[in-house]
Amino acid sequence: MKDGIRRAIDAIRDRYEEPLSLDDLARSAMISKFHFLRTFRRVTGVTPGRFLSAVRIHEAKHLLSTTTLSVAEISVQVGYGSLGTFTRRFTECVGLSPTAYRRVAQGEPFPEYGEPRPLRDHPAGSLSGTIQAVPRADSPVLVGVFDSPVPRGRPVTSVLVQEPGPWRLDPVPVGRWYVLAAAVGPTVDDRDMPSLLVSMSEELRVSTGRHLRVDLTIRPPDWRHPPLLSVLPGIERLRVTV
Repeated sequence: MKDGIRRAIDAIRDRYEEPLSLDDLARSAMISKFHFLRTFRRVTGVTPGRFLSAVRIHEAKHLLSTTTLSVAEISVQVGYGSLGTFTRRFTECVGLSPTAYRRVAQGEPFPEYGEPRPLRDHPAGSLSGTIQAVPRADSPVLVGVFDSPVPRGRPVTSVLVQEPGPWRLDPVPVGRWYVLAAAVGPTVDDRDMPSLLVSMSEELRVSTGRHLRVDLTIRPPDWRHPPLLSVLPGIERLRVTV
């Protein structure tokens, strides 16, 4: 069954600019639509539609950072018929507008996240743990709390630790969250480009006064993982492969 899901993911990565439907992807997997949808979500953690959207936005990030194409041209090239829809979706997923992201990719200072919303007077818990890197990490490690297993926008709260090891986030608002850890790894093959090391926790339920421990091992993502879309303060301007 996983071979079929991999064929569908290959189709998404190869034909992301096309209006791929659930029927199209199920046919590429050579399984029924019902079983395809259920199995795809179990293998990847997201729906086919969200995976496709992530690949489109990731390609838009690449084009914004490596070409002089206009935002409107990029919108069309990655499969969006509406510039407004593309801009809104990109901003929601990345945490910056397309034009702001292009400025950051070209070397402008990263816009500060600013102070997180006040949490001391609101119900909150805390998170801590350790991070291991396989292979080694060549940058600080960003640890961020997100509301989705596919990180979107800016984290609810985050910390940049200088190397793999212990980390702590306190306070963390009450709710259901996922913890992302990400860093730059060694260069890969002959392109002299660093790799991206990532890990995402299972869903965590943070309750008032409760402390949870989360140990993560960051490593290169495999074919099952949708691209990471959120900007990564501290490591974003390093060109990485994902």
